Amino acid sequence: MSFVLPIIMFAIGVAVVVYGGDAFVDASTWIAEKTGIPKFVIGATVVSLATSLPEVIVSIMATAEGSVDMAVGNGIGSVSANIGLIMGISLTALPSKIDDQIFWAKGTLMLATTLLLGIFVMDGQLNVLESFVMLVLLCLFIYLNLHSLKTADSSREGRIRREKVPRKDIFVNLMKFLLGVGGILVGAQLLVNNGSTLARLMGVPEVLIGITLIAVGTSLPELITTISAITKKESSLSIGNIIGANIIDITLILSSCTLISKGPLPVASQTASLDIPVTFMLMVIAVLPAIVKKRFYCWQGIALLGVYVSYIVYISILLK
Repeated sequence: MSFVLPIIMFAIGVAVVVYGGDAFVDASTWIAEKTGIPKFVIGATVVSLATSLPEVIVSIMATAEGSVDMAVGNGIGSVSANIGLIMGISLTALPSKIDDQIFWAKGTLMLATTLLLGIFVMDGQLNVLESFVMLVLLCLFIYLNLHSLKTADSSREGRIRREKVPRKDIFVNLMKFLLGVGGILVGAQLLVNNGSTLARLMGVPEVLIGITLIAVGTSLPELITTISAITKKESSLSIGNIIGANIIDITLILSSCTLISKGPLPVASQTASLDIPVTFMLMVIAVLPAIVKKRFYCWQGIALLGVYVSYIVYISILLK
């Protein structure tokens, strides 16, 4: 099989996802500015829900087709990629102060959901009751965001601006938002499909492709959104997106897969003993210093990238 077509489609995917991410961040920032909603909250809700679509869709489709290991691996692998790779890049490039009240609640919830999931899968499965508990935590996350909106509305900095916004501006930014989401999703799919094809042509093992390319590939929307946010100096939008996407991935993906499988979802021993603990460790590096010091540091980003790369290298050696 020729390399030419996959390379061309991969390049098209890069172009589409970059354009989509740029339009998406622009529109999301405009929404935050015109509504008075904190950019962290916009990132943790609207942006994270949209950028989590690839992970959710891929895992649900994989479960429906009987590829349970790929579904679970994608769910956990996407979270570790979000924290270790994407947040690592964000903090290395753009360390910043944080809104302590907003970040503390969501950062703590992210740690709690991951720890609870680790406990649930210690017996090698996730059952229906445990899945409902995870969905309750997702509802708690939604409630915290609604509460943040109410708090923002009552504060001076978060008060909604009263000037009339032209309908043309609303339409333009709504279209940018929708086209941005579409570009990110379509571009990510092109990158995953053609990247996987190229990897197979080069003889890379199928299992390794699933753990790395699929997990990182479905996290491309978060990566592109983060890079776009960094270039526009919108660190709150970037971090909010990553935190929100992780909570959604942890609570929604495996729970949905369990309900679709109509029984306990089998979880590989490696996921319980290695993947989830490493993911939790990455979260601790990202969250605890920020909660204590009320800001992110460049060293956190470097540490996250170091741990994540070491983890991927170890997995690659383990699977050979």
